[in-house]
Amino acid sequence: MSEDHQHHTVPPGSAPHGLSRRNLLQAGSVGAAGAALWGAATPTAAASARSAGGRDSGVEFVALGTAAGPPLETGHTGIASVLRVHGRNYLIDCGRSALTQYSRAGLLLSDLAAIHITHLHADHMADFYNFFLLGGWGPGDGELDAGITETVPVHGPGPAGALPPAFGGGEAPTVAPENPTPGLAELTRLSIAAHAYSTNVFLRDSGIPDVRELIDVQEIALPDVGATPLGETAPAMEPFVVSEDDRVRVSAVLVPHGPMFPSFAFRFDTEERSVVFSGDTARSDNVVRLSESADLLVHEAIDLEHYRQAGLPDAVLSHLEKSHTTTEDVGRVAEEAGVGTLVLSHLAPGAEGTVSDGRWISKAQRHYSGQVIRAKELMRVAV
Repeated sequence: MSEDHQHHTVPPGSAPHGLSRRNLLQAGSVGAAGAALWGAATPTAAASARSAGGRDSGVEFVALGTAAGPPLETGHTGIASVLRVHGRNYLIDCGRSALTQYSRAGLLLSDLAAIHITHLHADHMADFYNFFLLGGWGPGDGELDAGITETVPVHGPGPAGALPPAFGGGEAPTVAPENPTPGLAELTRLSIAAHAYSTNVFLRDSGIPDVRELIDVQEIALPDVGATPLGETAPAMEPFVVSEDDRVRVSAVLVPHGPMFPSFAFRFDTEERSVVFSGDTARSDNVVRLSESADLLVHEAIDLEHYRQAGLPDAVLSHLEKSHTTTEDVGRVAEEAGVGTLVLSHLAPGAEGTVSDGRWISKAQRHYSGQVIRAKELMRVAV
């Protein structure tokens, strides 16, 4: 792959680029295959746009955390990513320590434009409310960051509506049986209520913002494609728009992630670039459709051989096989979609050295002819 087609990585901990505000995005709609809106979707076109006059696209991927979960891995943080577009930050998932990683990456909470949640598993949500409980308190380190002072839109799943049966047909306890499948809006309301005393005291003695005014939860309405929590959770479908502002248009598809419903993959189309986040998913043609000609695909990956050799229980192996995508299949998805660069993240296992970087990359390259990057925490990739 030529230099013009390479995405440039920046060492962890580097400061963000100075980026200028762009003009309003042009009107349009996501095509049947999730094509980019402004004609720079193919790797060749995107590279040409970037190299013309040496112009920076102003789009950057930042890996906050790259490990799958939910088990704790000391020294590693949970899955969370940022797409930085012309000085504004779009957060995708909020795994453990995401708020700390966001700050360590040199990102400002005052630049947080929106949050998009792929699904409601705990390892993708552990730090969600911290962004508002702590990030909305006031200035951070050195008072360089004013914190969250304006309402942040949060897009994610609504209520599932039903619980799956227990593995193997057995019995399982039910937490909060009066409301066992809350969606993102109810989860947020309950989080606010659970921290009411701390918030109320700080409102009175420190004058912090009212956290209720900082969060605008917008549960994603599902298109009528026949998806159900106890049946086909991710039938074949076309991408649909879930959010839009003056910098990006975000489209989504449902993806199969075991019994978890709904689970989404997201595509961010800017004026110059297109970036897709797979979320947690088994191998899915919906992801291929969403990713068509994207400049960058950030896709989860699992090394199933590692877990089989570790002798995990059948229930756990069944979950892994039905819920995630092998590294080889990730390469197949990227090749079929014709993406410019593939980034492997949400790695299972995620601990450094458990699976070598070379093994991750070589397995993906068996079926993908483009550039493969194994994401590292605080890595930055200019798109």
